[in-house]
Amino acid sequence: MNYAFNNFKLHRVEIRCAENNYKSRAIPERLGFTKEGLIRGSEWIYDHYVSHIVYSMLAIEWK
Repeated sequence: MNYAFNNFKLHRVEIRCAENNYKSRAIPERLGFTKEGLIRGSEWIYDHYVSHIVYSMLAIEWK
């Protein structure tokens, strides 16, 4: 996060995780990202579509 905001001067970082992938979802939640919503049927995994949860962090929110 420091690298993204300080070196690249990004305004926003977004992370998308499969809705039922709780281990992946724990990462942005632990880092303090904001949960923005659900993108339904966004990725084909093996034999079905999965929905994604979208998390974001703005540069002004990162400490």
